[in-house]
Amino acid sequence: MYQFFAEKNQINGTDITITGEDVNHIKNVLRMKIGEELSVVTDGEELEYRCEIAAFEENKVRCRLRFIKEEGVELPNRICLFQGLPKNDKMELIVQKAVELGACEVIPVQTKRTVIKLDAKKEQTRITRWNAIAEAAAKQAKRRVIPQVKPVMTMKEAVDYCKEFEAKFIPYELSDKNDMDSTRALFKQIRPKQRIAVFIGPEGGFDESEISLAIENGLIPITLGRRILRTETAGFTVLAWLVYELEK
Repeated sequence: MYQFFAEKNQINGTDITITGEDVNHIKNVLRMKIGEELSVVTDGEELEYRCEIAAFEENKVRCRLRFIKEEGVELPNRICLFQGLPKNDKMELIVQKAVELGACEVIPVQTKRTVIKLDAKKEQTRITRWNAIAEAAAKQAKRRVIPQVKPVMTMKEAVDYCKEFEAKFIPYELSDKNDMDSTRALFKQIRPKQRIAVFIGPEGGFDESEISLAIENGLIPITLGRRILRTETAGFTVLAWLVYELEK
């Protein structure tokens, strides 16, 4: 079933209105018909509104509420992925899969070993594109929130941003690769509602000075095993592991 997001003021009793780009998608891409069922959620609310299409208007799709589902789909923790900017279009895949796996924010980080350099115009174009991918992934995964891709931060800005987070991890290739038990134990210690920061380096990993900065600010270096993972694989690995530990 297709899911769409709406503002709270678009839900009035049994009358629900869909506006914006989704109107064209419903009418001309999906070619949905009056009477077909769809799902509507509001950003940040656990309720799911099951509706049927009642009418098509020029800039609106009017829906009639059938019933409300209250089943929660979000993780009990807020996870923020701090991703060292990768080369080419890898960030698109990273954003998509991070959203599917439950991340609430993705923050691109300019590190010392980042190859790609974005000027202000290119950065804004990329951020807009990445947020569109995040929204599409949220709809596909039936998320109740639309995760945000924030503007690019420096390593220092990123570390400061998560200063108050309760759990902060930074996979590091020079960590003891045989000490997976420590990583397991750290993840098992996370409690519901705690905010989690995950830092992933770009191709080439983090510079030693960045690891030192991270440790000084409470981030814990962890190992993900004996194999060296690509930047786009490392984040998925941590997020999937966290989903396994957190989702009851």
